[in-house]
Amino acid sequence: MDWLLFWNSDVKFYCVKDSSNSPVAYFYFDPYSRPSEKRGGAWMNVVFSRSSVLARHGCSVRLPVAHMVCNQMPPVGDKPSLMTFREVETVFHEFGHALQHMLTRQDEAFVAGISGIEWDAVELPSQFMENWCYHKNTLLSIAKHYETGEPLPEEIYAKLVAAKNFRAGTFSLRQIRFASVDMELHTTYDPSGPVSVYDVDRRVAEKTQVLAPLPEDRFLCGFSHIFAGGYAAGYYSYKWAEVLSADAFSAFEDVGLDNEKAIEETGRRFRETVLALGGGKSPLEVFVAFRGREPSPEPLLRHNGLLPVAA
Repeated sequence: MDWLLFWNSDVKFYCVKDSSNSPVAYFYFDPYSRPSEKRGGAWMNVVFSRSSVLARHGCSVRLPVAHMVCNQMPPVGDKPSLMTFREVETVFHEFGHALQHMLTRQDEAFVAGISGIEWDAVELPSQFMENWCYHKNTLLSIAKHYETGEPLPEEIYAKLVAAKNFRAGTFSLRQIRFASVDMELHTTYDPSGPVSVYDVDRRVAEKTQVLAPLPEDRFLCGFSHIFAGGYAAGYYSYKWAEVLSADAFSAFEDVGLDNEKAIEETGRRFRETVLALGGGKSPLEVFVAFRGREPSPEPLLRHNGLLPVAA
């Protein structure tokens, strides 16, 4: 592979193949922090999209290429790179985007992979993948002591699951407040009228928060997502993507997470719908093709511990 471009010696390159050993995509992974040349956080992006290419002897398909960049602590001496649980979650999240890009079956670049997918659903595969971090068998298969090989203790796993739902209701209300304020400011708000944006925020907060904001609260001054971050009138997609991803994962729960055959069949259906159809069909049509019905908020409420316990 002498023709490949590696921008750093830590970058790894992978060829993704199907069950017949034929390549379907390619993938660059740049895992370690380099503050002098990387911004913070983690992201996945497109190198090439899958597309039809007109060649001398007819049409061929250019395979998709993805890259994923993270900021994990690099190895130091004989000590390998050790990941926190949040870093593991981040890798699963970003790889969900990469899977949708690489496993697409659309041959038109503008709707292949993650391209052309409505904002409502573009986070579905990524947030879906995060659920596997809390699946006991999955996590315990990768969480081991780097020196002894001892698996993650059961009590630590239980604490991770418990911490996931800590203040889940509060955080849900927080997201509903932000989304509602964003939507109102971009639909009905009149900036020339007597009501200020802070009045709108306070009115929404009083309906959605347990405690009203302080009189001097000026959170909106720092709400860059909806003013400079590209989420104007679209902040609701954070919570809606959680609904979609939790409901998608519940399809695997419904067939039994320990039933390998059923999980494989459900995973194949997920691959042939959510991961394969890209922006070629509406997100609702794609979701119904996978789930057999329209989305329900109940799986998310259940995952967050917010549904009442059955008597």
